[in-house]
Amino acid sequence: MTVEEQQLTTRPRYGTEIAIVLLLSLGQSAVYSVVSLTAKLTADRPLAQQTATLNASVSPRPYLDLTYQLLGIFFALVPVALALFLLAGSFGAAARELGIDYRRPAHDLGWGAGLAAGIGLPGLLLVYGALQLGINAQIVPSGLQPYWWSVPVLVLAAMQNAVLEEVIVVGYLITRLRALALSPAWIIAASAVLRGSYHLYQGFGAFLGNAVMGVVFALFYLRTKRVMPLIVAHSLLDITAFVGYELLPDSWLSWLEYSA
Repeated sequence: MTVEEQQLTTRPRYGTEIAIVLLLSLGQSAVYSVVSLTAKLTADRPLAQQTATLNASVSPRPYLDLTYQLLGIFFALVPVALALFLLAGSFGAAARELGIDYRRPAHDLGWGAGLAAGIGLPGLLLVYGALQLGINAQIVPSGLQPYWWSVPVLVLAAMQNAVLEEVIVVGYLITRLRALALSPAWIIAASAVLRGSYHLYQGFGAFLGNAVMGVVFALFYLRTKRVMPLIVAHSLLDITAFVGYELLPDSWLSWLEYSA
């Protein structure tokens, strides 16, 4: 039985199911982001003089920090397993339905790299512009100490972000909203707003940039029915940001700093 055939018999429960999946994953992150942004806006410093750290260190003890980082990556992917199971009752069947497979590697890599390039440069310009306007915090892509394991963990964290966000926000959510007979415009808006909302802890510029990315990714999925290129694109974007911040000299990154 395909995902669409299953939907015909289980559609009445989808509203509740979507709420549970999101509150266990990125919807929960969105709530915390709103609280974090509120805290920043009510602090005694302008938003642009505050920081948002994406991969923070958890412990000053290197191997304990490594353990926490790996556990965080693992448990963050559990909602992905839940979403795939709910879609088809089988991880493999759901993954194939969402286009998460290796049947078209050249297609997926090519489109993924193209999407990353098309979104990456405008994204950097948006970050700079948002800082200048004072509507975004300074983003620190990595708060890890320079241990031997820092770069591999950042690569894993980037891939985890990509899988979590693209499976939940695009593959799962769009599939369920289509089954509820929502119009394409509402589906795209819901996916894009959700993507932007859990980035609000970084500021309004991050919300806008990620919402635009959400529109592009939702349109791509509705046209191709493949999540894999989106995972590739997202992974490339985050790996470049996380590892680049970790390895590049501080002088190369000084343009990210803003002083009012």
